[in-house]
Amino acid sequence: MSTYMPKANEIERKWYVIDAEGKSLGRVAAKAAEILNGKHKADFAPHVDCGDFVIVINAEKAVLTGAKAQKKIYYHHTGYIGNMKKISAGDLMKKNPEKAITLAIKGMLPSNTIGRKSMTRLRVYKGAEHNNAAQKPEVLEF
Repeated sequence: MSTYMPKANEIERKWYVIDAEGKSLGRVAAKAAEILNGKHKADFAPHVDCGDFVIVINAEKAVLTGAKAQKKIYYHHTGYIGNMKKISAGDLMKKNPEKAITLAIKGMLPSNTIGRKSMTRLRVYKGAEHNNAAQKPEVLEF
């Protein structure tokens, strides 16, 4: 008996909504990364992109536990000499919570073409409303 290998054109994708209100940023990101990667499916294969779509709402109400708000630092370089910029996780959550959640999820996905393709299926919204109601997403409780 041979092992079933899913084909890229046979993958059926669903939409899920994750409400981040009052939940830890890392737990929300881990659950979203699992769904984007497709690891929640029985026919998961690491060489095939078999993940689903994820909508994260209430990004501004996600919680940073411990002292991460002050101690965790995000760095990026502008491309000019000596222009390494940094921002704390707490400031980033106040300024742009969508980016904070996106960066957390991106760090949990594989660093290859499958991970980059998975990031295109992520939608993050600051408030409770989203404009993907036509896709009939399922609310995910965890």
